[in-house]
Amino acid sequence: MKQIIAMGGGGFSMEPDNPELDDYILNQVNKEKPKVCFVPTASGDADSYIERFYDFFNQKHCKPNHLSLFKPSTRELRNFVLDQDILYVGGGSTKNMLVLWEEWGLVEILQEALEKGVVLAGISAGAICWFEEGLTDSYGEDLEPLPCLGILKGSCCPHYDGEEKRRPTFLKNIETGTMMPGYALDDGAAVHFIDGELKKVVRSRPQAKAYYVQVTNGKAEEKEL
Repeated sequence: MKQIIAMGGGGFSMEPDNPELDDYILNQVNKEKPKVCFVPTASGDADSYIERFYDFFNQKHCKPNHLSLFKPSTRELRNFVLDQDILYVGGGSTKNMLVLWEEWGLVEILQEALEKGVVLAGISAGAICWFEEGLTDSYGEDLEPLPCLGILKGSCCPHYDGEEKRRPTFLKNIETGTMMPGYALDDGAAVHFIDGELKKVVRSRPQAKAYYVQVTNGKAEEKEL
């Protein structure tokens, strides 16, 4: 079973007092203490981000660790990644993250991990990276489309209700054909794909929503999921 969980926002880094989404991810592994590996590449392996990960997951029934490409703990990346139960990708610069992943051969390893049954999860950059396209601020202040890994079909936009420019920019890009149809995720909302198909939408906040956005009669239309 190939599982991907993409979060528009939330989790330990945005709402550490609300564990709903992170607990949901942990619960997808049928082990008493699953191995959870944080991948903070998009943040430049920021120490404070890594510390927050451990502060949160050390309180859970799991075995937390992290994968650094700036200070690698091993040269055997493949063996290290395939030994995990969950790979949890953090936010930051999606473009820089994908460049580094490609350089280190991590893209192929992640695909192999998915096939092996490792749960791939992530927030923001760690959410859009799995799709064919993502709406990113990697280039600066403006939001722009970015080609991503293409493991999941379509496009993705995180922080749909959390950042003022996200919604209008995503709608415009899809309406004009600049981006392909895809998923819009509020902060606190996540989509769970199994074997490439959307199986569930989960949320940690009562008002958080996920949408599928496509063009209908020449206009971008949001379908609440």
